[in-house]
Amino acid sequence: MKRNQGKEIAVIIGSASPELGKNICKHLDIKPTGSEVITFSEGNTFVRILENVRGKDTYVIQGVHYPVDRNFMELLFWIDALKLASAAKVTAVIPFFSYAKGDKKDEPRVSIRARVCLDALEAAGADRVVTMDLHSPQIQGFFRKPVDHLFARSAINTYFSRLIKPDEWVVASADVGYGKNAFKFGQELGLPVVIGNKIRKDHSENAQIWNIVGDVAGKNVLIVDDIIFTGGSLIAMAQAAKNQGAKDIYAAVTHGVLTQSAQQKLNESVIKEVIITDTVEYRFEPLGPKIKVVTVAPLFAEAISRIHNNESISALFPV
Repeated sequence: MKRNQGKEIAVIIGSASPELGKNICKHLDIKPTGSEVITFSEGNTFVRILENVRGKDTYVIQGVHYPVDRNFMELLFWIDALKLASAAKVTAVIPFFSYAKGDKKDEPRVSIRARVCLDALEAAGADRVVTMDLHSPQIQGFFRKPVDHLFARSAINTYFSRLIKPDEWVVASADVGYGKNAFKFGQELGLPVVIGNKIRKDHSENAQIWNIVGDVAGKNVLIVDDIIFTGGSLIAMAQAAKNQGAKDIYAAVTHGVLTQSAQQKLNESVIKEVIITDTVEYRFEPLGPKIKVVTVAPLFAEAISRIHNNESISALFPV
């Protein structure tokens, strides 16, 4: 990593993202800052920084996935500890932010959870947030400090570029909501895009795909999405594509928030291969033969390096 002559860098790895954090530090060619996390018998969390961070440009790598609330509170404690230790700047690096789904008041008497969480990050002292593939990108507007929003598609497209022949493949989105992102995948890969007509009637995470807008007959299909929980949408989309004459079905999802039953269903489905990234480390092992993980550590490392050196983040994503 190119060094900023003005400030030293320090990276804290939270308990939610140990492997990704180590991999990011490896790509930055630095050692993680010494730290410890203790969970007491009644369940509360204690964090401590074991090295001097006074005047340093500091980064906390901590995903907000299961157990969501505990991981989020730990992140707040790290930010507060760094501020109290006189760090010059504190950046929260959140590979997956579960509460990004809670972006609006779409029912009576409900909380806008994303706003509450971002208010808490700001109150704790975060100067900046770095995250990836937010389910609702508009929540960046809830945070009055800079937010750097990264995208996993370059890592995913690198994986699939070895397989793809433009006249034999299409990119698919399971719904209109992710369509804009699907078009960016298609643009980078040089592929046409089709869209599924998804209906979700409640908060149960169950969805139905009625039909696909676009031609998949005789094509290999790459279904892209930001999050996978139960796998219902992916499997329904894959089956709809098969019913309309598609050949092999692949899926690529940034955040693999997989239930154990989802892993089983995906491995038994018509999908040939499912690619997830390492933004979420809480997983049931083994994943099974169809589910593979690609790392986004180089992307996060490059983003941290650019922030540290006051360089452009948007230049990483030209499309």
